[in-house]
Amino acid sequence: MKETRLGFIGLGTMGAPMAENLQKAGYSLVVYNRTATKAERLVKLGAFLAESPAEVARKSEIVFVNVSDTEDVLQVVLGKDGVIEGSHPGMILVDHSTIKATASRIIYETMKERDVSSLDAPVSGGDIGAINGTLAIMIGGEKEVVDRIRPILEVVGKKITYVGGPGSGQIAKAANQIMVAAQMVAEAELLIFAQKAGADPERVIEAIRGGAAQCWTLDNKPQRLFAGNRTPGFKSSLQAKDLNIVIDTAREFKMSLPGTALNSQLFNGMVASGNGDLDNSAVIHMIELVNDEELATIES
Repeated sequence: MKETRLGFIGLGTMGAPMAENLQKAGYSLVVYNRTATKAERLVKLGAFLAESPAEVARKSEIVFVNVSDTEDVLQVVLGKDGVIEGSHPGMILVDHSTIKATASRIIYETMKERDVSSLDAPVSGGDIGAINGTLAIMIGGEKEVVDRIRPILEVVGKKITYVGGPGSGQIAKAANQIMVAAQMVAEAELLIFAQKAGADPERVIEAIRGGAAQCWTLDNKPQRLFAGNRTPGFKSSLQAKDLNIVIDTAREFKMSLPGTALNSQLFNGMVASGNGDLDNSAVIHMIELVNDEELATIES
């Protein structure tokens, strides 16, 4: 067992496999999740189940957080029984959640008063990347802290990029989500366009992946859709949440992002129509509705 004691808070679609990879790498792990049953697999593998984020912090040298949104992170870190109540000098907090950069900066300054280093380190790569330990991690905070814990980050991430000071990782992730949403919507449109115009959408994907349209989305998502599989992956509700962060930030800095604004409305529409728990590629549902055309499934 490696000496550094790690804590992990938030064992959802992304957090659970990330924590498991750390455990498999030989690190002693203390875990917490609001729904304790989600920790059962890790506990069976040897993790200690804490009763609060504060207890995780008390028992850990480095605490990782991966929960859904800004308010959840602020509660888990700075709220009652939060990480801050169990923090100790020299501890490092690594937040893998996707939240507003302003919140990450508040956490950084507040924890700094406790002699605790904080990194905002959101990730990209979906559940597949989390399972395989190949996530992209974009980091804001102090570079010296990143360099110190890089070997641990490399357990869960293949590409680790130091972006800049506090909040910079969140800005990078928001930029990432602009592109991801654009790809998901473009994929949806081209599939329905091809099918309704009389071409085989599967062959269209095969044709265009060899050219300038090639991207991660076309490499990973179409076969799921052709198989009728619209389960996460990465939930549409989380994509909507991330795009709302982008729009809020754009307003703060008086920016106009017309394409992202439209994509945000499509993903908010997924949530409003009760489809927020579907994969972000399932945004094709919105394109199907307006075109009265449902993507045909292909039997394997």
